[in-house]
Amino acid sequence: MAKKKSAAKKKTAAKKKTARKKAPAKKKAPQVEMLLVGSKAKAALKAYGVNVSGDALENLNYVVHYYIDQAAKRAEANGRKTVRKHDFMVG
Repeated sequence: MAKKKSAAKKKTAAKKKTARKKAPAKKKAPQVEMLLVGSKAKAALKAYGVNVSGDALENLNYVVHYYIDQAAKRAEANGRKTVRKHDFMVG
């Protein structure tokens, strides 16, 4: 009879191990094509006497993608297929 109880305990212990939930993985930002020349952007920032972290260029690239998206939407809203300089509004 003791063997039956220990076998039952092993099964429940095994179920408890598999029932544990893993911590959710960190969500990564969607990958977008790099539009910047990294060395040129770093040099431009260094001219201001600041250091550049590893992720700064990645986020600057997202800003560039955002401006391109907004300019394309503005050109389309104005009935044009050509993006012009005034479509890149700052501010």
